[in-house]
Amino acid sequence: MPTPSLLPSPGTPPEYPRKFASETAPQPSPHAPSRIAAAPQRPCPRSHRPTCRPEGFTLVEMAIVLVVIGLLLGGVFKGQELIASAKVKNFAQDFRTVPLYLYGYQDKFRTLPGDDPAAAQHLTGGSPATCANCLGNGVIDGAWNSSNPADESRLLWQHIRLAGLAAGPSDPNAADYLPRNADSGIIGVSNAAAPPIVGLQGSHVVCSQGILGRHARQLDIAMDDGNTASGLMQTMNNQGANQNAAANPVANAQLIDAQPYTVCLAF
Repeated sequence: MPTPSLLPSPGTPPEYPRKFASETAPQPSPHAPSRIAAAPQRPCPRSHRPTCRPEGFTLVEMAIVLVVIGLLLGGVFKGQELIASAKVKNFAQDFRTVPLYLYGYQDKFRTLPGDDPAAAQHLTGGSPATCANCLGNGVIDGAWNSSNPADESRLLWQHIRLAGLAAGPSDPNAADYLPRNADSGIIGVSNAAAPPIVGLQGSHVVCSQGILGRHARQLDIAMDDGNTASGLMQTMNNQGANQNAAANPVANAQLIDAQPYTVCLAF
């Protein structure tokens, strides 16, 4: 029996493998905009998993991100803590420096600034207070936050500055005449015979306005007994200009952290 031939018979066109539709379909130009939506990503074949990367974050990457966020937040909180600590140190420095001004002036002229009856002779451009029977009595008369340019408590800053003990304008009517603390609150001095806070005792009092409650607590701990309603340092509510009556102290428990107060130190 003859073996069937695998070759095509003469005159018969050879058959070629059939091409797929994707091979015969016209290919779009690479410059033409694609109109075919991207096919959904297929899962990685088992044989390619070592080199195939699925979408999303790994646990290690998420852990690194969380660590970085934690470090950033920790830095922010630590920065705020350092700023608050620096402010409290500035407030404390004000309370320590003002008495030195008074003692320095007293050592130089044998009288207190503001209470100096010979201010015009001691200081070029100096002005004595105009209160009756008050000059040279060893008492700084007038409210710690006086707006009267003739009060001893206000002229005190002119005398201190003209004596070269502190910097600042010497005109009692200047808008920036009164010194200010780190929170832009005014600083002033008065006598403790008529203290601005009930129960505050001493010879003189220096007050600093606009200090937040949380800073007032830290300040009292650093400089006094830790109780804002007792001792040589006490806290009261902010007062209007020319305070003429003693205010009650505000205890620690009543202080509101974000509310400004006035802190006074007797010396």
